[in-house]
Amino acid sequence: MTSRPLEGIKVVELATFIAAPCTARVLADLGADVIKVEAPAGDPLRFTAVNEGRPLTHLENTSYDLENAGKRCVTLNTKTKEGHDALEKMISEADVFITNMRQTPLKKMGFDYDTLHAKYPSLVFGYVSGYGEKGPDKDLPGFDFTAFYARGGILGPLRDKDSVPMLTVPGFGDHQVSMNLATGVLAALFKAKMTGEGDKVVVSLLHSAIWDISLVLQASQYGAECMKFPMKRSNIANPLTVCHKTKDEQWLQIAMPQYDRHYPIFMEAAGHPELVGDPKYYPQAALQANREEFYDILVDIMGSKTLDEWTKIMDEADLPYAVAQSWEELLVDKQAWGSDCFYEMEYPTGAKRTLVRPPIMFEEIGLPPYERGPYPGEHTESVLKEFGYTDEQIAEMVESGAAVTLDPNLK
Repeated sequence: MTSRPLEGIKVVELATFIAAPCTARVLADLGADVIKVEAPAGDPLRFTAVNEGRPLTHLENTSYDLENAGKRCVTLNTKTKEGHDALEKMISEADVFITNMRQTPLKKMGFDYDTLHAKYPSLVFGYVSGYGEKGPDKDLPGFDFTAFYARGGILGPLRDKDSVPMLTVPGFGDHQVSMNLATGVLAALFKAKMTGEGDKVVVSLLHSAIWDISLVLQASQYGAECMKFPMKRSNIANPLTVCHKTKDEQWLQIAMPQYDRHYPIFMEAAGHPELVGDPKYYPQAALQANREEFYDILVDIMGSKTLDEWTKIMDEADLPYAVAQSWEELLVDKQAWGSDCFYEMEYPTGAKRTLVRPPIMFEEIGLPPYERGPYPGEHTESVLKEFGYTDEQIAEMVESGAAVTLDPNLK
């Protein structure tokens, strides 16, 4: 593997849960030296095992590893002067500082952008916000359940009108934010290296959600019936982009956004040439007055054949589709494994688990190593020594509670 693009770049992360730590994990994959600073209580993501049905142990923590692979962990009590000063020393020598702490405590600590920029003008400040840095709700606490899914227009409108909102998947919005923030941080880092001037990069859960639905959100202002979400599935403007149930109770997502082009091909392939050119359903402009009627016809057509029969038909007609896979099916998907989406991690517990790689691939660099996330305080001593602390000073910090080192039981 050739050298990675961010080798030599130092990143300090003061963040919890998913979005901001995931941003730093992406930078670590790109070769940056990422130091994660945790409070003595630990990142709450270390303790979400019950929510996910996995063992509650640092020795096998797939969620923490996903967001923190390749980092080093220093555990500091930044409420103490010694812990605070140690963190500032690290920031003073960093190229990038990433955090999702709310602005009030950041300012009290002196780690807000304005304070740090005045001291370290080349520092890039990457910040994750729930609702953005301006506006009446900028100080509200934000999670992807709330700021992204609900406030961001995904949970309420994007469902069948006759159904309840979906069960949200934790981390979905956070990972959108992490990629957005990584993009901005890399651009700001390039500028800082060229000019010596750092910048603050802010990405919010709310704005990321709005960006994700922007295509339909913008179209909704015209007031057309086909854009009044939530809606009944049978009212969608193009039923050839809806997921349909097959004869054997499987779900098949078809994707023919060019209705006028695909409709004749699909009807021939499906064995219904009598519908080709039917003026009630073709072209798409004529369909709009007969959407529900055609939807019922399409449901019957899709329900007349098994999934295997449909995949063969769609392949032979070169029509786009995908099976709506369960997570169990996805974990053994040959294409996902073949394109390096997954990595098999072997844990000290003896278990082998499938972990997901960030979706950034390089031809020359190759795949980055997938190292587990650090244990709490695993690198406290070694990192503090890198920043000039002596054994005696580190021992005093540990004794006073300003720093925490690795639990011997995890060695």
